[in-house]
Amino acid sequence: MFRLAHISDIHLGPLPSLTYRELASKRITGYVNWRRNRRHHIQNGVTDALLAGMAAADIDHIAVTGDLVNLALDAEIEVAREWLVSLGTPETVSVVPGNHDAYVPGALAKSCRAWRPWMKGEVTHVGSSEYGYPYLRVREDIALVGVSSARATGPFMALGHFGEKQARRLGKLLDIAGEGGLFRVIMIHHPPVRGATTAHKRLYGIGLFQETVRRHGAELVLHGHTHLPTLHWIDGTRDKVPVVGVTAAGQGAGGHKPPAQYNLFEIAQAGKDWSVTLTRRGVSGAALSVKDIETVDLRVRPQLAAT
Repeated sequence: MFRLAHISDIHLGPLPSLTYRELASKRITGYVNWRRNRRHHIQNGVTDALLAGMAAADIDHIAVTGDLVNLALDAEIEVAREWLVSLGTPETVSVVPGNHDAYVPGALAKSCRAWRPWMKGEVTHVGSSEYGYPYLRVREDIALVGVSSARATGPFMALGHFGEKQARRLGKLLDIAGEGGLFRVIMIHHPPVRGATTAHKRLYGIGLFQETVRRHGAELVLHGHTHLPTLHWIDGTRDKVPVVGVTAAGQGAGGHKPPAQYNLFEIAQAGKDWSVTLTRRGVSGAALSVKDIETVDLRVRPQLAAT
C-alpha cells in the first residue's frame, strides 16, 4: 500500500518588509488583503501542527499543489525553499506552483528555479516548458504528474491557464505511465472543474484538461486554490476520475473556510482495480490536535488510453 499525503495553499507568513518599488505593482492589492484579512486567518502554528500530524502517519510521499507564498517576494521564495527542505527530500515531496507563486511577472521563474529539486521529473524525452512542466515522477507503482496552471495576472484576478502545448505533453506522459501499469496522479493548482470557483479565479483550459484525461487516462487529480475540501468527478477513458481539493494548510479557526487539513490517500491494487481510500485529517480545538474528519472509498478502475 502506498500512502500519499496532499497539502496545498500554505501561504507562509509573516510577510517580510516591502520596498516602495515592490508595492508599485499588483502586490499592493495583495498586501492590503494580507493586512486586512489573510494574516488573521493564515497561521503558521496551524501548519506546524498539521505537519506534525502528518509526520506521525507513516507517509510515503507528499504532494504540494501550490501557493507556498503570498506575494512571491524574493525573501518569501527563499523561506519557502527552506520550508521545503524541512518538509522532506525531493525523493519524498513533489511540488507544483500556484498563482501566488507567480504573483507578478518574473516571479514564477524565480520560484521554479528555487524549488527545482522538488519539481524535477524523470527523463522522458517528452519535453517541457521553460519552467519544467509537465513532469513525471515514479514512486513505486505511483506516477506523479505535475502540471502548472500558474501565471501572473492583473489586480483582483487569480486565474490559471492550461494550454495546448502542456496538454500534448501531459497526454504523452500519461500514456507512458499508463503503459507501465502505474496509478497516475495529476497535480495542478487550479481546480479543472467548471463551477468549482468564481470567474475571476477559474482555470482557462478546463475543457482541454478534461479532454486530455478522457483521451489518455488518469486515476486521480489533486488540486488546491479553493481552500475547500471538495470532491468532483470528471470522465476518464473507462470510468469517472476523482478530482480532490483540500483546505489551505495554513488556515486557522474562525474564518469562513474550514481550518487546515491534509488529504491522506491509501492506494493499493485490488484485483484489476485500484483500492483508494481518502481520509481527510485536520486540526481541531485549541490544542490543534490532528484528527480524522471523514473517510471516503474511491475505488478506481484503471483508465486505458483511447484508441
